Amino acid sequence: MDRTFLLVGALAGVIGVALGAFGAHALRGRLSPEMLAVFETGVRYHMYHALALLLTAAIMGRIDGRSIVAAGWFFTAGIVLFSGSLYLLAATGITLLGAITPLGGVAFLIGWACLAVAAL
Repeated sequence: MDRTFLLVGALAGVIGVALGAFGAHALRGRLSPEMLAVFETGVRYHMYHALALLLTAAIMGRIDGRSIVAAGWFFTAGIVLFSGSLYLLAATGITLLGAITPLGGVAFLIGWACLAVAAL
């Protein structure tokens, strides 16, 4: 499982950097400042949690248990739901997508809580 989260974290990092560059260069003149800030928030949390996935992969060999595995999957879900909904909101302007964002935020919180439980 540690290789799975290493792979997912590395791919999330690649995608996060690519989307950050895309936002900075291709979207700067096309989105309103508010929507560009929404997009940048998605990228920021995307990258934080790509790093969290790498941390999860790194400590899996030292800490066993379901909590550490759950943390990795919750971080992954958070990236998809939180950051993904912000990317789509910024790109499409469909405000209904904002209703998905808190679910991703909760997934991030649960992931961090699982990491804390694993440490205990």
